Amino acid sequence: MAEVATFATSDQLLVVIDPAARRTDGESVRIAKDVLSAGAATKVCLPDGPEEFARALARRGSRRPVVIGDDRALVRAVSLLHRRRELAACALSLVPVGSGLSLAAALGVPTGAVAAARAVLLGAERRLDLLVDDSDGVVLGALRIPALPGAGPDDFGADSAAGRTAWLRTCHSLVRTLVPARAPAPGPGAPARLRVEVDGKTLVDLDQPVAAVSVTPGGAGTADVDVRPLSVGAEAAPLTARGRRVTVSGADFRYGADAEVWGPVRSRTWTVWDGALGLTLPGPA
Repeated sequence: MAEVATFATSDQLLVVIDPAARRTDGESVRIAKDVLSAGAATKVCLPDGPEEFARALARRGSRRPVVIGDDRALVRAVSLLHRRRELAACALSLVPVGSGLSLAAALGVPTGAVAAARAVLLGAERRLDLLVDDSDGVVLGALRIPALPGAGPDDFGADSAAGRTAWLRTCHSLVRTLVPARAPAPGPGAPARLRVEVDGKTLVDLDQPVAAVSVTPGGAGTADVDVRPLSVGAEAAPLTARGRRVTVSGADFRYGADAEVWGPVRSRTWTVWDGALGLTLPGPA
């Protein structure tokens, strides 16, 4: 994780405030806005949904984007910039506000509104590795198989969430009439039979049930892979590897990544993109 740039308080900022942050902790949002406005020229955007959030980032011009929100807001911004192939030329900043901030903390972002806003103004850009899957999705932190219980879909407000739920139910009903049913994915804690390959080499195969698999960006363009196999009903010694490309395949599985749950899928490949994300973090003491 290398420092590549520092910022002056004369920078122009585009401050995008996630609606969940406004609902959850309006006072922290106000404090962050005040600190940022006192130190730089700011333009504040208050998107009401994902389309407005995307438009605000796309129309940022030369302004440096600052997201006020939780882990999901950070992942949403990174995903949008990645799909537009704009991460390489963009230093993203985050002021964590909300109920889910574990990813932000793990990445080194201060979780207090004042400290995080000051880091936006006085911090430095660090380049961080990303995991990018074969459907162009991104993972900032660790991904886990099976998905941890309690994680859920993105929430961009009750109305839009309800609309997406109705739409998904309609799609699922149509799919069930056209496609034969598949066996359900194993639930949390259930053993799975998966093939895990790292840079083309098999770490564990389908004949060995596993309790859990984790993949974490390890720095220097590689990922750390940890497989917890089962042996006669008990957890065996972990299998570990490090590589740039990780493929998991086998029975339908779900995986958790950055506060989201994905799947079920039968195969997914993640590739490490070295230094793909520029994130503003506190400068050296």
